Amino acid sequence: MKPTISTFKLFGHRDIIRDTKRLAPAAVKLVGREVPGRMPRIQVVVTNARGMAELATDADIALAGYVDQRTRDKHLKQTNRQARDAAGRAIATPDGGVLLLVNADTHRTTEHVALTLVHELTHAMQYSRRGVRERHVRHLRDAFGIEPSSWWASREHSRKTRDEEDEAYAAEHLAAQLIRTAA
Repeated sequence: MKPTISTFKLFGHRDIIRDTKRLAPAAVKLVGREVPGRMPRIQVVVTNARGMAELATDADIALAGYVDQRTRDKHLKQTNRQARDAAGRAIATPDGGVLLLVNADTHRTTEHVALTLVHELTHAMQYSRRGVRERHVRHLRDAFGIEPSSWWASREHSRKTRDEEDEAYAAEHLAAQLIRTAA
């Protein structure tokens, strides 16, 4: 499956956009073969930190359901702080796909772009596994104050998120293979 690639509120960074467009289709194939799960429909957006926070907030709200403006602004402020240091983020969408955000401000080399794509595509594959998307939605609804979850469910989510992050870091060795195949 070929990912759709676009930009959002991004000026300059032509080399990062070009590298993303060149590496993303090969990364989808490689991660789809190597990581367990089913590759969902992928939309890659190359943006800056502020655009990443804006898109992430909108995607989280679309997944969780309606929230008021005060809650949205609070989440946007929190996401903005996190986006400054983040290289990328994978977010489930309500239609079953995954929005993959790439922060162009934190990328300098092709190797770093490949590393981020492999890491975030691993998270995209994890969303296709049984119960992961639903658990994430429950967590978002709890974070937005829509539907509180139990202490046990919150702790379980944190533990599984750490395990998923460890799996994504372990899959980053595929980035070197991706650069060789896409060259």
